[in-house]
Amino acid sequence: MYKILRKTSLNPTVTLMEIDAPLVARKAEPGQFIILRVDEDGERIPLTIADFDRNTGKVTIIFQIVGETTYKLNLKNEGDYICDFVGPLGKATETEGLKKVAVVGGGVGCAIAYPVAKKLHDIGAEVHTIAGFRNKDLVILEKEFAAVSDKFCKMSDDGSWGEKGLVTDALKKLIESGENYDEVIAIGPLIMMKFVCLTTKPFGVKTVVSMNPIMIDGTGMCGGCRLTVGGETKFACVDGPDFDGHLVDFDEAMKRGATYKMRERQRHEDVCNLFKEVK
Repeated sequence: MYKILRKTSLNPTVTLMEIDAPLVARKAEPGQFIILRVDEDGERIPLTIADFDRNTGKVTIIFQIVGETTYKLNLKNEGDYICDFVGPLGKATETEGLKKVAVVGGGVGCAIAYPVAKKLHDIGAEVHTIAGFRNKDLVILEKEFAAVSDKFCKMSDDGSWGEKGLVTDALKKLIESGENYDEVIAIGPLIMMKFVCLTTKPFGVKTVVSMNPIMIDGTGMCGGCRLTVGGETKFACVDGPDFDGHLVDFDEAMKRGATYKMRERQRHEDVCNLFKEVK
């Protein structure tokens, strides 16, 4: 059992939790993830490690309330326990040798982008962060990004936070202005990552994306997280989650990712209604 040490609402649909998991914190690196179960009867879901502290044994997760399991997880409070919390899983983001990087985060994907930006900052790289949200009410980790970024571009769909526009608008403007990046790291919705890659490809800028497909066991056995990368089948849980974005078949990934959307939405509604009736 894993104790919830802190719970904070970052916006109406996104929650941050600090979990007491010293064995995970001891080995965790940016880009890796955990798989948890809320209770013994719960499903396994992957969540990226948003931060960790090896000294205190704390591991931070940030999740969006979109389905049955995240709804149940959000009902937990400080002092409560999570049944399973397994990790770290996956390969850490490769940062060695990088001197100047653009980190692009979209929506709740910024929770994954932050530890990467922090690691790059800590090793002395020049970090340009581009973060995008639909509006200012959905913004998360603004102060945290500002603290680790040499340049911080804020974008929103409606212009209520930073500049009005897409993250690709800001990225293209930076590249065209003469910023030479060793690498662009994009993390967010599939459609966003796809267009980031389409933006960087003409300029020949290496672009890494973090993939989060349907996942069950997290060890490569189930095959649920398979992707096509460079014409080959890869498993996000063991081969990734980071991949060369210019080689990822995003259209296939988006199609597979939508397989259970209606079922997920229905289960979320069913669970919400059940708890309302109990109350």
